[in-house]
Amino acid sequence: MSNAVSRLVITVALAPIVLGAAYFGTWWMFALVALAAAIALHEYMMMARVLAPLAPAAYIGVALALVGAELSGLDWMLAGALSTFVLAFMLKAISEARAAATTAISATVMGTFWIGGGLGFVILIRDISVYGRLTIITVLLAVWLGDTFAYAGGRLLGRHKMAPATSPGKTWEGFIFGTAATVLVTFFALYPKRHEFLTIRESIVLGVVLALAGPIGDLFESLLKRDAGVKDSGNLLGGHGGMLDRLDAFLLAAPAAYFTILAFTS
Repeated sequence: MSNAVSRLVITVALAPIVLGAAYFGTWWMFALVALAAAIALHEYMMMARVLAPLAPAAYIGVALALVGAELSGLDWMLAGALSTFVLAFMLKAISEARAAATTAISATVMGTFWIGGGLGFVILIRDISVYGRLTIITVLLAVWLGDTFAYAGGRLLGRHKMAPATSPGKTWEGFIFGTAATVLVTFFALYPKRHEFLTIRESIVLGVVLALAGPIGDLFESLLKRDAGVKDSGNLLGGHGGMLDRLDAFLLAAPAAYFTILAFTS
């Protein structure tokens, strides 16, 4: 099976599950996000193992961050993630591993905030007033289709490398295709609520934010994979690579979208 066909099969299989969880929300959404977070964190720990991250502290911190986001919002999500500092310090104090404390604790905290915090914002977006369902589905579709069109545009017309040392496959042509798709999806999805939720201008701004944040999140993970000497974070999702490879854009796009919407609606 070719890489492109594998990506298509996985997308067709997973899209209804993800969109269904986003539609029904509450604990359906939480369960899916928690499962994705656990798998992604495991992949991160494998990539960062040379730094000796303190995995139990990260798993507990991510769990507390997601529970905090679901039950009480942004403040308790942050409190849950911050618990990783204390837990990592305590574990390092009794650990016999020789890795430097600064390195081990920093790698642990980064994993918690990157994965737990990023996915926590997915939950927070779903809980935005009466428009949470529309907003999270819009964000999911915009980032997905933006990534898809960037991939297709890069394969068909890509000539100019965007970041050759970090991610050789990404091109400026693909970025333009992806940006156009992301902005258009955001605009059309939110257009019916232009008089009640976000105006046309605000919807376009949100689309631009997603179009920028998604690729940056992707490039960030590419930097980590380059340091780890791996092509993909795993092979769970066939042509998509690992769970973290599929989530990398959302881990930055979700918080960017949340704070953009908060700025427009507060």
